[in-house]
Amino acid sequence: MSTFSIMATAKAVPDKVVTNDDLAQIMDTSDEWISRRTGIKRRHVVTDETNTSLATNVAKQLLAKTHVSPEEIDFIIVATMSGDYMMPSTAAAVQGQIQANRAMAFDISAACSGFSYGLDVMHSLMATHPNSTGLLIGSEALSKLIDWHDRTTAVLFGDGAGGVLVTNRDNDVNGQFLGSQLDAYGADGDALTMGHIANQSPFVTVDDKADLPLHMDGHRVFDFAIRKVPASIQAAADQAHLKLSDVDFFILHQANQRIVKSVARKMKLPFDDRFPINIDEYGNTSAASEAILLAELVEDGKIKRGDILAMSGFGGGLTTGTVLLKY
Repeated sequence: MSTFSIMATAKAVPDKVVTNDDLAQIMDTSDEWISRRTGIKRRHVVTDETNTSLATNVAKQLLAKTHVSPEEIDFIIVATMSGDYMMPSTAAAVQGQIQANRAMAFDISAACSGFSYGLDVMHSLMATHPNSTGLLIGSEALSKLIDWHDRTTAVLFGDGAGGVLVTNRDNDVNGQFLGSQLDAYGADGDALTMGHIANQSPFVTVDDKADLPLHMDGHRVFDFAIRKVPASIQAAADQAHLKLSDVDFFILHQANQRIVKSVARKMKLPFDDRFPINIDEYGNTSAASEAILLAELVEDGKIKRGDILAMSGFGGGLTTGTVLLKY
């Protein structure tokens, strides 16, 4: 077990709120239909905000809360699948915006598992870089990539960003990275796809059409999540030599309230305050969802120093990722 202290958390969401009733004005759906199947009531969508501006907002909050200067940041990782550009990375853009001129910066594309993957990658970087500090941010602007005429996907997703400032420097927090389990199931990747780029080279004759919007086989993804997420959490707990009863909070990716309830049931745990939910307010914000939920729990005083957290994401790839931390 190594020192891996979360010094601060933060979140940023767009000002524009779209309710289920708003969606009912543009597609064949209703508040009752969406709420009963997903637990979602509202979602925030970008207007003049961008993926980069949301991530930068989070980074600036984290620096202000910890009184860390940009020059002290060694690593910036952004988990996203909806960057403003394919190049430069969102992380590099954030680095430039906050003038963290010493920091290396890169994005992680692991869809809804991105924040958990990012925690593991950040821990690995810090293991070979003593006395370092990093920013890990999950940020998404999925509303730009949704087919707003497809009620099976459009009702699910929202925009937002959340993040943490972490360090392995000597401090009074003494947080720890306890264990992790990252898995990919690429053979099932066609169950959740987005952003196909057409081959427009003059040297090919294949009829290849671009297909930007998100497509999802909801039943396959639901079945995948309730089978694989409990196994991922259990494997990480075994690695950390912890029992599930030792975990204070299971901070799961907010894809669907029914999935979170089913995961708790599969692990033979009560669906109680240890499985917090905020999907009613934000919808599915992919790589940002765990970080937004963590920031809210810390802000509300529900998570306290010394608590054991299971951060677990699942989604496109298909992928799962669980990290156990002592907060």
